[in-house]
Amino acid sequence: MIGKCVQTDFSSKACEPTMDPTAYVHPMGAVIGNVTLGKNVFVAPFASVRGDEGQPLHVGDDSNVQDGVVIHALETEEHGKPVEKNLMEVDGKKYGAYVGNRVSLAHQVQIHGPAVVLDDTFVGMKVLVFRSKVGKGCVIEPGCILMGVSVPDGRYVPAGTVLRDQAVADKLPVITDDYPLKTLNKGVVHVNKSLAKGYAAQK
Repeated sequence: MIGKCVQTDFSSKACEPTMDPTAYVHPMGAVIGNVTLGKNVFVAPFASVRGDEGQPLHVGDDSNVQDGVVIHALETEEHGKPVEKNLMEVDGKKYGAYVGNRVSLAHQVQIHGPAVVLDDTFVGMKVLVFRSKVGKGCVIEPGCILMGVSVPDGRYVPAGTVLRDQAVADKLPVITDDYPLKTLNKGVVHVNKSLAKGYAAQK
């Protein structure tokens, strides 16, 4: 489903998604409201990208939103005025939630804004990212919770970690050549780009 959001006191415009023609949303996925999907984005069955409260939402080129993923955000507008505490800035623009290029959001991930996940990052199954920023080239292993932290570029978060302390985030391990999941994201991005292209060609 691809649809327009409704006008409310926290959403002054009824927005429709903006999608590159090469993006593909499965019929059992939902993309609603003030959402931008870049090139070759794949939105899988039962995923929800809902820009009707916190907005705008952005998913960059070659990224994938896998089965059961939710991208949503806290209200970013109240009676026509921005709620700054619920917005995060990337390259001079403000977003409710921002997902960069070549990002993989694995099954049942929740990216709940205010939140940012930057380029070439893999977010593992059942991860929650809330009021947090994840840098470039990171791996968030399955089952993690990130709240109120910023993960530096090129780090990984071990599976099951509950991360709420910036001092701990600053000391996260660096991804080295011998890290087992170092190249995982490249393969996942390749697979999902291929799926987006294949399914889009069947339309």
